[in-house]
Formats: sequence, structure tokens, C-alpha cells
Amino acid sequence: MVFNTGAALLDAIVLAVVYREEEGTYGYKITQDVRAVIEISESTLYPVLRRLQKDDCLEVYDKEFHGRNRRYYKVTERGRCQLELYRQEWGSYISKINDLLLNNK
Repeated sequence: MVFNTGAALLDAIVLAVVYREEEGTYGYKITQDVRAVIEISESTLYPVLRRLQKDDCLEVYDKEFHGRNRRYYKVTERGRCQLELYRQEWGSYISKINDLLLNNK
């Protein structure tokens, strides 16, 4: 992708990916799901997860999986509110950009 992905868009994408999993999801799966949409490295993704956790948008818990602990992430109520704000802003943003890029004569 030729367009840079800013922090707010990364936060929105990660929140949307985690929100889809009602019981939460783990870091590697989040990485794979985000990579299906944009190019991102794990070294970029994990700071986003930590920031969202610090901002109380994600809660983190460990769960055993095949004898090992796996770290899971789940969207909090604050995270759901933030995701809804991102969704509203995205609708307005994409509409304006589409008007400019696609309807410019």
C-alpha cells in the first residue's frame, strides 16, 4: 500500500479486529488479521496493543493453550466507545476523500 497508516487508523483497525472476537483474541492472530488488510510488522503492532491497553481500550489476560500461556486481548467498554467514534469519523473522512479523488474534474 502506498499510503502511510497513522496511529489513529492503526488503533481503529486493531480495535475492529479484536472486537470481532467476543471472548478476545491473541497477538499472533491479531497480527495475521491486520496483515490481511494492511502491511504491518509485529514490531509495529505490539506497541499499538500496549498503547490501547494503557488507554483502557483493551484488557489483557493470559490463558493456557497446549501447556503454554497465551496472551489474549479483549475490547473494553471504553474501547467500544472509541471504536464507534473511529467508525463515525471514518465515514466522514472516506466520503470527503472519495469526493476529492474520484469526482475531481
